[in-house]
Amino acid sequence: MKIQTDVKNEESSAVLSISPNQYKGSDIERIQAAINAANGTTNKIVIPERNANGTYFWSVDRAILLPSNMTVVLDNCNIKLSDKCRDNMFRSNNVGLGIKEPVWNHNICIIGVGDVNLYGADNPRATGDGTKELSLTPDEDRKKRGIYGISYGTDAGKEGEQQTSDWRNIMILMAYVKRFYLKNVNIHYPHSWAVSFERTWNADIANIRFNNPGTRIINGQNRRILNQDGIDLRQGCKNFRIDNISGHIEEDCIALSSLDCGEDSPHMITPAKWYGSEDDTEQIFITNIKTGISGVAIRGTEKASIHNVYINGLTTELTRGVFMQEAYPTIYIGTGGYGKLSERGTIRDIFAMNISGAGTSLIHIDAPVENCCFMNGILRSDGEIINYTDRVKGKSKNVVLKNMIKCPETVTRFDKTWCFFPEMVAENKTKGART
Repeated sequence: MKIQTDVKNEESSAVLSISPNQYKGSDIERIQAAINAANGTTNKIVIPERNANGTYFWSVDRAILLPSNMTVVLDNCNIKLSDKCRDNMFRSNNVGLGIKEPVWNHNICIIGVGDVNLYGADNPRATGDGTKELSLTPDEDRKKRGIYGISYGTDAGKEGEQQTSDWRNIMILMAYVKRFYLKNVNIHYPHSWAVSFERTWNADIANIRFNNPGTRIINGQNRRILNQDGIDLRQGCKNFRIDNISGHIEEDCIALSSLDCGEDSPHMITPAKWYGSEDDTEQIFITNIKTGISGVAIRGTEKASIHNVYINGLTTELTRGVFMQEAYPTIYIGTGGYGKLSERGTIRDIFAMNISGAGTSLIHIDAPVENCCFMNGILRSDGEIINYTDRVKGKSKNVVLKNMIKCPETVTRFDKTWCFFPEMVAENKTKGART
């Protein structure tokens, strides 16, 4: 297939600009064709603001698959999952259905330029993580059946369609990738976790803004969308820098996990089993985080380890979720119901400073931790600065608190005007987009 080229003479080198607008077919076919053409040549594509079909939106019916050494530049564009899509928006091409033994990918970049917006579907086929049940009326079914794990999806009740959610609901999914960049994008209404990593090393994530409110107006009704995490680091993630993350996030803004849940888990595209230290999560640097609810969650089980985590600058505002009744801590450390209690020394060397929150506690510890330091913290409520659950009291070692204070008189309630994306902003922008 012939493509157009834009040639510049720069020190006798030609620069080839590859865009999906140079191809024919559906949006996903043209985007994937551009990536295939760039693979091994320019190793870069640009998705522009204007679609050659005359609109200013790109509609994705299945995952955009990214090979090694690929840079995707998102130039002031809007990309949305279509109502036909039950898949990720972006995924490393080394993992997926039917791939049993993935190989490592290298050097993948998704870089936003200007105002870049990634949207979930208007009427998603499935939402929620792992094994959440699908329903067209999740709130009513939750009340009727007395269970929490029910999330919206139009696949509910359809013969031949899976009736639970899985890893395909994650918007951006990278696994077995060494060196990954994600910068300057706005993410609205993901179907589950917005960005998730499994066994990824050397990643740089910066300037990400979320609008993950936990509900969405669909066909005139407010429908529940569960598991609206921002950024999740699963098994074996190492050497991450995460900076300048903000927005309205209904659950964990950043979740670090090292679990031992077995070979097959619908939560993950690779095994959720801990095979040894290669599956530890370690050397994670988190800075400049402002979110509406839970800040950073650190979850481990048994021998699976999370260690050397550094947090500087973390503020949470909202104390209660739309559906969850309990108040959230700013930092959570524990098991979280995913398996057996961590052994002492597996969650260790957690250092956090400049923390502010208004939940029941600033730091909630439900695992025996070692060698941790928390300093320069403000709790804007009548809760506890640090709270140990009964099962782990007295089982931690070398936990230091410095300059931690309570100021309940400064407690504030969530005001969506501070958020980058109040709920209706994304809706209005979608409806008012140029076509």
